[in-house]
Amino acid sequence: MSKSEPRPVIPGSPPAPSGGRPAGVDTHAHIFRRGLPLAAGRRYAPDYDAPLGDFLRQLDANGIACGVLVQPSFLGTDNSYLLAALKEQPERLRGIVVVEPTVSADELATLAAAGVVGIRLNLVGANLPDLRVGPWPGFLERLARLDWLVDVQREARDLSLVVTPLLAAGVKVVVDHFGRPDPRLGIEDPGFRSLLAVAATRRVWVKLSGAYRNGAGAVGEALAAAAADRLLAAFGTDRLLWGSDWPHTQFESVVTYPAVRAQCDRWVPHGGDRLAILGETPAALYRLGAPASPNRA
Repeated sequence: MSKSEPRPVIPGSPPAPSGGRPAGVDTHAHIFRRGLPLAAGRRYAPDYDAPLGDFLRQLDANGIACGVLVQPSFLGTDNSYLLAALKEQPERLRGIVVVEPTVSADELATLAAAGVVGIRLNLVGANLPDLRVGPWPGFLERLARLDWLVDVQREARDLSLVVTPLLAAGVKVVVDHFGRPDPRLGIEDPGFRSLLAVAATRRVWVKLSGAYRNGAGAVGEALAAAAADRLLAAFGTDRLLWGSDWPHTQFESVVTYPAVRAQCDRWVPHGGDRLAILGETPAALYRLGAPASPNRA
């Protein structure tokens, strides 16, 4: 694929609910079921099913039109379950997959035609790859040609070691879960400050998601609220996203979809800002048309 080739066009657009314009986009959710092949180096595997139908019911019940399925780490590079969901719901869903950096351009093009718009680097608990040496530079160049994004999860202290070479390679970067600041340091975490500093590149997006992964209960909520303020000031609404992190793996017993959806209203109290973060911004980034967020008090 030459650099002059246009990015693949994904068919379909979000369905409009009966009340009018499409509603928002949930940019971070996982689907899986027991019995799927598991990655050899997994840290854990859930002992329950989280199928597509259950996720769609959560979207419908909470006024969300579209979703982005992120390949869970415990399934490794077997994206078949995610791809089947994209095939079933091409208008409502987009996908973020996990692949080896040796994947061919033809394989990536096939994934793009299926509704995939990026790859995930879940580096929590993993050794950091050297993105400056083979096969990474060629791989990242192929991603840039597709105009794909790279979704990164890593603690804030190490984010710059990943984000800096990704930006140098010319790809768009999405950072999960507020950038994972250290709950002991909060927004004073130097890694979180480094994340704020790359806002000026305009090629980094941050997800307001998974507050509970940055501290339990009130600690995580307080850190998320403070981080959201800083992120909004630095990045603006056109570089922030919201994700449910459904089904909230390892926190299933204490977190619900309505609760995390309501968090966004607290983190972003201004309705116009929420319209962008829940609607226009993710719709553009994930090629989902132009859904607006649901109007909520």
